[in-house]
Formats: sequence, C-alpha cells, structure tokens
Amino acid sequence: MGQGIIADLNLFTLLMILVGSIVGMVCAAVPGLTLITGVILALPFTYAMDSTNAIILLTSIYLAGTYGGAFPAILFKIPGDPIHVPLLWDGYPMARQGLAAKALGWTLVATVAGGLFSIILLVLVSAPLAQVALKFSSPEYFAIVFLGLTSVLFLGNVSLRHSIVSLALGLLIATVGVEGMFGVDRFTFGTPLLRGGIDYLNVLIGVYAVAEIFARLEFGFSAPSLDTASTATTTLPSFKELRPRLGTYLRSGIIGTFIGFVPGAGATIASFIGYGIEQQVGPNKKEMGKGAPEGILASQTAATASVGGALIPLLTMGIPGSGATAIILGAFLLHGIQPGPAIFLNNGPLIYAIYGSLFICVIMMIFLGFLSVRPLMKILQAPEAVTSSFILVLCMLGAYALRSNLQDVWMLLIFGVVGYFLNRFDYPTTPLVLGVILGPLAESSFLTTMISFKNDWTVLFTRPVSAVFMTVSILSLVVAILLPMWNKYKERKLNKAHSDQLP
Repeated sequence: MGQGIIADLNLFTLLMILVGSIVGMVCAAVPGLTLITGVILALPFTYAMDSTNAIILLTSIYLAGTYGGAFPAILFKIPGDPIHVPLLWDGYPMARQGLAAKALGWTLVATVAGGLFSIILLVLVSAPLAQVALKFSSPEYFAIVFLGLTSVLFLGNVSLRHSIVSLALGLLIATVGVEGMFGVDRFTFGTPLLRGGIDYLNVLIGVYAVAEIFARLEFGFSAPSLDTASTATTTLPSFKELRPRLGTYLRSGIIGTFIGFVPGAGATIASFIGYGIEQQVGPNKKEMGKGAPEGILASQTAATASVGGALIPLLTMGIPGSGATAIILGAFLLHGIQPGPAIFLNNGPLIYAIYGSLFICVIMMIFLGFLSVRPLMKILQAPEAVTSSFILVLCMLGAYALRSNLQDVWMLLIFGVVGYFLNRFDYPTTPLVLGVILGPLAESSFLTTMISFKNDWTVLFTRPVSAVFMTVSILSLVVAILLPMWNKYKERKLNKAHSDQLP
C-alpha cells in the first residue's frame, strides 16, 4: 500500500487525480451531465496514457462525481446528478433556513467519511476475495456473471418486463460479429465492420450521453438564473455536532458499500436506500425532510461509499458494479488488462496505485469542497444548448478514435436514438449496457463449461460455489416475479374490502 501511494506521488499522476476530481465535480454539478457522462467524456483522452494514469483519472472522476452535484441540489434545488435527489429533501430546506454553508459542510464531511470507509474496506477485502476467486473454474464464472445479469433486473422503479427486454437487447447486441469459439458469423449482414462486433464503448456513450442530449433537445434547452452563486460558502460542523450522528455514518457506510458491491446498483440506489433506512430507524427520523443533518449524512455517505463497493467486484471478478465501473472496465480492456483474480498477481503495482490514488482523491476533495463552490455555480449559468453541443462533439470524436472509422460515429448516433426511445418508454438502460459487457463473458464461460463437462448443465448446481450463486439468482428471479403479483392481489383485496364497507 505504501508503494502504491509513493508511486502516485509524481507530478503527472497527481495532476490526473486533480483533473479527475475537478471534472467529476463539474459534470455532477451541471444538470444533464452526470458523473457517468464525465467518465465517458474522459475515456477517449486515456487512449494515449499508460494504464495506471488512465484508470486513476477515471476512478477520480467517479469518486468526485458523487460529491459535485450536492452544490446545486442544496443551493438551488437542482440535482445535477440523480444521486443527489435525496439532498433536495433536507439539504435544500436547510439552505432555505439560512444554513446553506452548514448544509454544504455536512455534505463534505459525509463524502469524506463514506469515501474513506469504503476505500479501507476495498483495500482489506479485495485481495482475500481474489485469492478465493483464483480457485474458480468456468462454472463458477458463469454463475457469478449470471447473478450479475439478473441482479440488475430488480433495481429502480421500472417493471420487471421492461428490465428483461432491455437486458435481452443488450445480450443480442453482444452476439453481433464473429463468435469467438467456433468462428461463426452472427448478425453481420455482410458488413465488414460488424464482423468485429459492436464496440461496447459506442453502446455506453450512445445510450448514456447522446440519448440524454436527444432528450433535452426534445423539451428545449434551458438554464436557470443563479444570482445567489456569489454568496455560496462551506462551513464544517463541529465535533459536538458530529458525535451523536456516528451511528448514521456507520449505518450508511455499510449500506452504501454493500449496495455498490451488487452489480448494476450504483450510487443512485445507494443514496436513496441510505436515506430511506435512516428515515425508518434513525433516532431523528421525525425531523427528516425538514432540514435534518441526518438526511444529508445518510444519502451522501451511502452514495460515496458505493464507489469502493462497486470497485470490489470489478477488480476481483471483472464484473462492473455500476454504470461508471462498466466504463472503467472498458478502459481496463482497452489497455490490455482483464480485471479478475489474476490481476492481483499480474498487475499488483497498478492495483495499489489505484488504491493510493483514491485516498489522495479524498484529501483533494476536502480542499476542492471549499475552493470550488463559486466556480461550479458559475458553470451552471451556461446555456444547456452550448454544453450539450460540446458534449456531442467530444462523444463523436471519441467514437471515431476507436477504429478511425466513420461508421463507428453512425453507430454511436444509432445507439443514442436507441437509448432515447428506451428512456422515453421507461425501459432502463443499465441492463442493456451490462448485457453488452457481460454477455460475451457469460457465453464463453457457459460454452467452456459445456465442453469441459460433456454438456452436463447440472454441474452448475453440483459444484458448491456455482450452486450458491445460481440458487440465489433463481430465487431472486422467482421473488421478483411473484412479489408484484402478491402486491396486486393484496391491493385488489383491500379495494374489495373498502367497497364492501361503502353504503
């Protein structure tokens, strides 16, 4: 760990951490960008970098992005990123009471506490998990990937049917091209470009960034007038105020790390669940929603803690735990590195350099939290049409740089349209993206299992580790199918009882 931190103490790496922190905070603060967009926009700039600095830049954007959107949410009731919607319920009311500086201070402390908690857990847990994972064979890998694919189906406020359709579409896209094991062309339609498959980066950038631009174009671009930006400051709470709320930190840190570990969950879900649990069990739950510090602490600590949690399955098993880590996985692959248990043996210095950079990034965020409030608020005054045009140009340049082929740019725009219509009709995009990324790994693991075990699919349920993962996946599917049916049954029964009571 010490060697990793020392490796980060060179001018260029420190500059990447600083740039990543600033980009992450800016993208999260500007409505419509989000931290995922920040990671996507930075990805083309990492092509010419070495793998260490490339990954450090992206992880710094990811970590800092969980903090930047708090400024507009608290000061102007504008969530720059969906992560910070819960801050509208207590952060903004606190600001309306004349305590905006204190609300920003609570947010900064929650960010630092959540970040340190999850990073320490990441450092302690990742290597032992990797040692266990080294003993896995193809059945275990398929079972883990299968759990990763099924887990994204039950997250968010969308129907299971819509999630399955989105996931199936992602898996279908992943099959385009020459099949790796038998060399068969699939869905290429005689197009040479499609023989190499559809690059997952085009899918990522299209359904996230370009689709968001199309959505904003539909309703017209607008930018709020933020005249109060010049008065924004940050004031840290005292230790006397912090001490009775240590339980909130610990509770939310554990929740955020665990949710981050679940593939497909991410910081947004961690933020909402952290707030919801605090509202149920917290000692000051009656005041939440009226400007209570616990509301800020719970959501922000859980959101930032999810970063370390999401990196655990990425590094140990090669499974992205969120949309941002899916893009970081793409960066690993671009630099010829396959995340998984062997990465600790083959690329140990890289891993500990990443760990060290996360600690340094948290320290930088403390200073940036004080210095960047007013500049970030000024950026919010820029017209959305200008920022969206700038983003679209960068996305197209990044797509063209993949293979120096204009058809990749058209593919990017096609998936921008696909992402727009998915969002328009309430189909989630995260299952699609993870289907594109995890689909090839699931297919290769399954085919290898069938070849190695003479087409005996029961091996997935007879080996202990794979049996556990497959059982959990199937049980979660059954619960997800039956739970809505049960809720509808109870609702009909309640309505019938209510109608029987009417005269």
